[in-house]
Amino acid sequence: MHVKKDQKVMVMSGKDAGTIGKVLVALPKENKVIVEGVNLITRHVKPRSAQEQGGRLKQEGAISASKVMPVCGKCNKPTRVRNKILDNGEKVRICARCGEALD
Repeated sequence: MHVKKDQKVMVMSGKDAGTIGKVLVALPKENKVIVEGVNLITRHVKPRSAQEQGGRLKQEGAISASKVMPVCGKCNKPTRVRNKILDNGEKVRICARCGEALD
């Protein structure tokens, strides 16, 4: 996947297009991500005990990973990801715009 957990991303399409948020969960097998404040859904919850309160909960739903682009920390714009292998054999993800490391 081109995005990772705790990375800042911008939503490129859909009802939340243009929104910037942090990736809370990455689901690589399903090719989906859950982004903070994006694709809010309402869950109706019953109280499990007398002390717990029921009601409607707003929470983030999963969206396709192809709809988000990572935001570079240096140029502060959405960018594609390129991979670069350093001299010591380490693989690093870099910004395609400015060349800054994303990891």
